[in-house]
Amino acid sequence: MPAIADTYRSNPLTPRPLLQWMLRLLIPMALSCSAWAAGAVKDADGRYINRYADLSHSQNFLQWQWTRLTEGLPKPAKTPTPQVTVDTQRLNHPRGNAQVTWIGHSSLLYQIDGKNFLFDPVYAEYASPVPPLGPKRAQPPGIPFDQLPHIDAVFISHNHYDHLDLETVRQLAMQTGGSPVFFVPLGVDAWFADNVPGTRVSGAAPNVIALDWDDTATFPGIKLPFTVRFLAVQHWAARSPFDRNRTLWGSWALEHPSFRFWFAGDLAYSQDVDDIGKAHGGFDLAAIPIGVYDPRWFMKRAHIDPPEATQVFKAIRAKNAVAIHWGTFDGLSDESLDEPPAAFERARKDAGIAPEAFSLFRIGETRSYNTR
Repeated sequence: MPAIADTYRSNPLTPRPLLQWMLRLLIPMALSCSAWAAGAVKDADGRYINRYADLSHSQNFLQWQWTRLTEGLPKPAKTPTPQVTVDTQRLNHPRGNAQVTWIGHSSLLYQIDGKNFLFDPVYAEYASPVPPLGPKRAQPPGIPFDQLPHIDAVFISHNHYDHLDLETVRQLAMQTGGSPVFFVPLGVDAWFADNVPGTRVSGAAPNVIALDWDDTATFPGIKLPFTVRFLAVQHWAARSPFDRNRTLWGSWALEHPSFRFWFAGDLAYSQDVDDIGKAHGGFDLAAIPIGVYDPRWFMKRAHIDPPEATQVFKAIRAKNAVAIHWGTFDGLSDESLDEPPAAFERARKDAGIAPEAFSLFRIGETRSYNTR
């Protein structure tokens, strides 16, 4: 650290924001070297495993399905998920240091430094490998696909159907002006190569980049580059009954000198969250799940509930957060689509978090943020 500071003093032309960004980047790395450099581990069968829990096999899945069938769960929502018409002018002229629009479920448009990023974009009508069976979309996407701005990069947290949709990524790969760069977990790059025309996973200009846990990459901004980090959380992956945990899963940190964003993806509460808070915490904005949590005896090992979402918010030291993973696909879990926001509001108040700090968006809503 002293060498960097001395470099600034000896060369007053070094931009102070760049120096501050370098310090913010390197200090956590120096303090947490043993935690961030480990990468993911596979079991003897070649399947990825969580750092703090074994999710290699579902427990009592058939019991859960029988209970759902006999009790008629989930019950229909009494109140539809709030939705607004997207402000396309604002999408084309973002405000503040950063701007985010909730498309629905975990799909977000994140705009910063002249760049447009999509997280877990799913435009499918069904979050299922066999539509029309499976969870059906209850609300249309908050941004119609043809109204999206040109997307510079896409971040995929894992390969579940409510987070990775084949037709959506195929359309994005064919967007006017050229394909975005797809940042994906290890193994999902091979899926892209097999299923998405135009995929380039190697060579001078790949458009699909696979990262291990704790890997970093850079991405150019208009003013300064971004540091991309893929960070471990407790979850699992599968596209079929036969490929469980053959690909990795995780969360994304996108760090810019002016703004730091964390996208949780799907997660259970585990030591991973505390590790992220200690090594990388202090985010200006986070996207944290609040839905798909019942029954707890089954879901707790893979999904947080609203009280745990507030714990995540505090553990990673987020200044602001947007609630995701709720109100969109009916049937992913036992709670009704309108239960998560009510449960979240109770949990937020109990945790002493201001409503403007950890917010419920309407589908299609856009908000802008400034560094405080």
